[in-house]
Formats: sequence, C-alpha cells, structure tokens
Amino acid sequence: MQILDITIALNERTPVWEGEKGVMVKRVLKISRGADFNVTHIEMGTHAGTHIDSPYHISDDGVPVDGIPLETLIGEVSVLSIPESFNEISIDTLQAAGFQPGTKRLLLKTRNSRFWRDDPYTFRTDFVAVNRSAATYLVEQGVELVGIDYFSISPLSDLKAPHEILLKGGAVILENLNLLKVDPGKYQLVCLPIKLTGTDGAPVRAVLIRD
Repeated sequence: MQILDITIALNERTPVWEGEKGVMVKRVLKISRGADFNVTHIEMGTHAGTHIDSPYHISDDGVPVDGIPLETLIGEVSVLSIPESFNEISIDTLQAAGFQPGTKRLLLKTRNSRFWRDDPYTFRTDFVAVNRSAATYLVEQGVELVGIDYFSISPLSDLKAPHEILLKGGAVILENLNLLKVDPGKYQLVCLPIKLTGTDGAPVRAVLIRD
C-alpha cells in the first residue's frame, strides 16, 4: 500500500492569503527551562495551509465544517493533470485532461504544485484556477468535492463566483494541496478537517492511498 501525504507543512513561514495574519507557533512551556512538559500554542486562520472550504464560507445559511458528511471527505478520488499550457481551467481543459462524468471527488494537479517546491514561502498571484463555466460543469456532473494545488479554486480575477457555484451546488472545496509527486489516476482520499464547530473552513491532513 502506498500512502502519499498531499498536505503542505504548517509553520511560521507558511504563506497565507495576502492581508491575513500569518501562522503563529509558540512554545509556551519547555522541559529545557524546567517545565514538566513541552507545550505549544498555535494561532492561525481557518484557511491557512491545506484546508477545506464549507458552504458557510460564502453564505450565512451554508453548512459549516462540522456539518460536512464524512462520506464526502473519504473515498475514491480522481487526480487530473492539467497541461501547463492552460492558465485557467475551463470545461475544455477538464475534458482535455480526461475528466470522466460520474466522478464524485476530483483533485486538479496544475503547475501550481511546483510553487511548493520552488517558492514555498511566498504568496503567488500567478496561480491556475477554475473559471465559472468549469465550476458550473462540475456541479452539473455531480462532483461533491474538488481540490486544487494552491490557495484558491477561483482565479484572482473572479474570486467569489466559482466558490459560490461549487459550494452552493453541493461541492466542498479542498485548497492548498501539494500534488507535485502525485501521478494522475485513481486513489482513495482521506481529508479530515479539525472538528471546529460552526466555521467556514478548517485545516485538514490530506492523504492519498493506493494499493
């Protein structure tokens, strides 16, 4: 069995969305200073690192993280490799990459994944993302979870609409994956968020499993 960790590391150098406060990791008790235990405090936004977006992210009436069915977050997933010539993911892009109708969980591997190797501590704005038409198409095809290998499923030029289309259409969003070492194909996905009550997002540890 092969287990691939597709989660980015969380530490004080982990980039966050522009304008947000960075990740804070602070050791508050240290054995080396006479404490009985090492104890660490963390402070971070719910969309830092690899994380899930719940429908509450875009609507006060949306389902929060703790309301997402576990069955959505665990199960067969298709990883599609998006050709590097595409700057935006459209319906044609998905079809060219081999999207199959009936797919419930989809991860999009783009050139974004190279950022985690080549420039892991900088927030980049030149990332590849999903446009409105592709988001609508995925909802129409019954996709329940869609993930991508950078900060946003939506392009900077249209941040809200693809999020709204997917989340209101029944598909949760998984962002900030590192798919650099993942080949396209079928896997088992496990991506369990911290069980935060009533929140718009939460960090996850995401892994792919293949026999």
